[in-house]
Amino acid sequence: MAETDLRDETAGRDAGGRRVGVLGSGDVGRTLGSGFASRGWDVEMGTRHPDVLADWVETVEGDVGVGSFANAAAHGDLAVLAVVGAAAEDVLRLAVPENFAGTVVLDATNPLAAPDDDGIPHLLFGGTDSLGERVQRRLPDADVVKCFNTVSYLQMVDPSFDAATPPMFVCGDDPDAKARAEDVVVELGWPGTFDVGDITAARYLEALVPLWVRVGAALDTYRHAFGVVQ
Repeated sequence: MAETDLRDETAGRDAGGRRVGVLGSGDVGRTLGSGFASRGWDVEMGTRHPDVLADWVETVEGDVGVGSFANAAAHGDLAVLAVVGAAAEDVLRLAVPENFAGTVVLDATNPLAAPDDDGIPHLLFGGTDSLGERVQRRLPDADVVKCFNTVSYLQMVDPSFDAATPPMFVCGDDPDAKARAEDVVVELGWPGTFDVGDITAARYLEALVPLWVRVGAALDTYRHAFGVVQ
């Protein structure tokens, strides 16, 4: 990308802290995009195929634009990575890592392989690495917070459970970025966050997801969430 293009795309950062870029046009991206828009955020959706969101945009209450991954990455000082885990690193390449400089990136991805015959998804990798860590390495000038990856898109905005809503699990290296993440999840209807540590803890948050799927299969619902009790 030419330097002039990069300047043009990052110019939106001057508009303040109520601009968010959402990278991804699936269920997670659309849920969070509409959630932000309904609360007055200026939202830019990033996708490979803008036409797939044309009808959806007409249904959203609020200010939503659609463009490239690079447009979304440069839209504000907050971004959400909401793509299929196997595509995440390629999406960051298309978005141009420099566009994320100074950005808090909420990473909602999971490194899941396609389900086997048992219907349970499996991690592409884990234990000694995580997708959250890979995202942070790809974006050295951004602050990545693992967030939203342990709940269904059905519960990401204005969650409703039979029991009390638990805090959202998060991890990341920068305390200020995690505080920003907490502000965001509270605005979207959660009671707060539960900080499990630096970005290496993404290994364990991502590893919860196959278990979350197994629990959902046993309960015959995928609207559940994990929490901590004392």
